[in-house]
Amino acid sequence: MFVAVYPPEDVREELAEFLSVRPGLTWTGPEQMHLTLTFFGSVPDRSLEPLEENLDDAVASVESFPCGLHGAGAFPHPDSAAVVWLGVEDGAEDLTRLARKARGAGNRAGVVPDGKAFHPHLTLARPGRTNATRWIRVLETFNSRIWTVDEVHLVESTLQGHGHRPRHRTVMTAPLNP
Repeated sequence: MFVAVYPPEDVREELAEFLSVRPGLTWTGPEQMHLTLTFFGSVPDRSLEPLEENLDDAVASVESFPCGLHGAGAFPHPDSAAVVWLGVEDGAEDLTRLARKARGAGNRAGVVPDGKAFHPHLTLARPGRTNATRWIRVLETFNSRIWTVDEVHLVESTLQGHGHRPRHRTVMTAPLNP
């Protein structure tokens, strides 16, 4: 399970169209494009309700904020990219604050979040340790419209087998303070 912000459908569709004319990598489909705030891995059934309640309480005090996608990069490094991503220009600090709150909600529910440092990004491809410098240059030309982040999603991720993308299902949506 993970907590995420989904860009609006029109932003995801525009990005998918931008990527569709760029063959060479298997791009994330628009239905799975999201900004992961925190990843919990497996959540025991007994912890799900407390996690939902804690998450709802934690983000209710955060005011809605503007966000936009711009910039690109790769993890761990462009020369050996395991992940190619699109960055966040507007809203990065607010997303970082939301990530802290989501992690705290998990901790209070007894669900330990992963220990990775938060870096706001939208994963676009997993090329498998390749040089991604040219892809990053291309992706840096993309600028989304600015939208308002007004909710977060607790998402269940189910693996579909080797070579297939996981299936994502929103378990609950928690609104931010309008």
